[in-house]
Amino acid sequence: MQPTILIVDDEKHTRDGLRRLLEDEYDVYVAEDIGGAISVLERETVDLLLTDLRLGGEDGMQLIERALKMPHPPVCIMMTAYGSVDTAVEAMKRGAYDFVTKPLNLDKVEMLIARALQSRRMEQENRTLRQQIDERFGLENILGESLALREVLDTIRQVAPSSANVLLEGESGTGKELAAHAIHNLSRRNQAKFVVVHCAALSPTLLESELFGHERGAFTGAHERRIGRFEQANGGTIFLDEIGEIDPSTQVKLLRVMSEQRAFERVGGTQTLRADVRVIAATNKNLEQMVREGKFRDDLYFRLNVVRITMPPLRARKEDIPLLVRSFLRHFSKANEKPLLDITTDAMNTLLAYDWPGNVRELRTAIEHGVVMANGPKVTVRDLPRAIREAAGTSGGAITVSETANPLDLAETEKRLITQALNSTGGNITAAATQLGISRRTLHRKLNELNAQGRNVREQARAAKKRTK
Repeated sequence: MQPTILIVDDEKHTRDGLRRLLEDEYDVYVAEDIGGAISVLERETVDLLLTDLRLGGEDGMQLIERALKMPHPPVCIMMTAYGSVDTAVEAMKRGAYDFVTKPLNLDKVEMLIARALQSRRMEQENRTLRQQIDERFGLENILGESLALREVLDTIRQVAPSSANVLLEGESGTGKELAAHAIHNLSRRNQAKFVVVHCAALSPTLLESELFGHERGAFTGAHERRIGRFEQANGGTIFLDEIGEIDPSTQVKLLRVMSEQRAFERVGGTQTLRADVRVIAATNKNLEQMVREGKFRDDLYFRLNVVRITMPPLRARKEDIPLLVRSFLRHFSKANEKPLLDITTDAMNTLLAYDWPGNVRELRTAIEHGVVMANGPKVTVRDLPRAIREAAGTSGGAITVSETANPLDLAETEKRLITQALNSTGGNITAAATQLGISRRTLHRKLNELNAQGRNVREQARAAKKRTK
């Protein structure tokens, strides 16, 4: 599709000459005054506006200002006589891309238009890329409405604009990397790089080289200088995933680069380098316990742990599962070129009954499996991974919620169903679990989650049975 250009000049021979020059490569519209130009701008998406400064008794500067306020503003170039260059420069200060003087050099006009349109394309691509990054790694991608997750998101919003280091704790699959991306994207460093290092995937020697770089000949295989991740992240953010896997030697070097001096050397080098980097670290280990056991430096821990955010496991926010499932269904239906799939109530109940040791990552994989295996308009129980069906203690049933149940009422619904089952079985755990369609272990866990309230439910059921005798 050809770019669209609007030429505005009160001299007919100038308009017609520019139209002939450009119409082979562009869709060209012409206007002789501001009113005609605005009419074109309102009905067409114009990529470039080329306007004279003087339009009879009108001012081309006003046209540029109005064009730049349009929903899809064009890139603007002003044509002006030599004596009005200062005015053209003022137009650039107000948003015009450039200006060209009359009499026109047509070769220069063509080159300037091509350069301006290329600049517009790059801006649009960057805007689209930024939007895609925000969609993928913004807060809106950390889905959920549970209280546990809302508290995490509130903390992220508060800490992101600061310069504080952040320690993200939580089990694997809880979304620690997504949270790190969100903190970076909401920070003042979001125009600089976000650099990720998976510490557990590298040996101590390779990790040090990865973090700080190395000089040529520093070790066998070091055939050229390598710039480390801290240098790459200068001005931005570095995300150190599984920080608990870093060996003591690397911990010392990491502590130094996180000090006020921000200093480090490449492996095999003598030059002291500095990097202004915000550190976000993540771990699924208990770093406090590792400090007590002498496995992790306490001074490094204190530098990392300026703000600590604990990502809740999925089993602690099951009310978020329906929202996550709908999002994953949309994504994987599109990715697998299928119509948008729904999910049956039985399948949703199976997902709600499962413990999710792999957290959101495991749920995502389960929904992908379900979408791929589904033969109809809905993902059914039999489309889910066998391990989930078996672990949830169901082949089609489970603790169930109705089609219209509000996911936020899940806890109360489960409590009511468990109470009914225990009442009908006189507090017999095995019989109640069978009636509910879940395993005995799952029912024990759910009773423990209810704490004293859960024990009272069982005791009340036994008391009710005695009264009926």
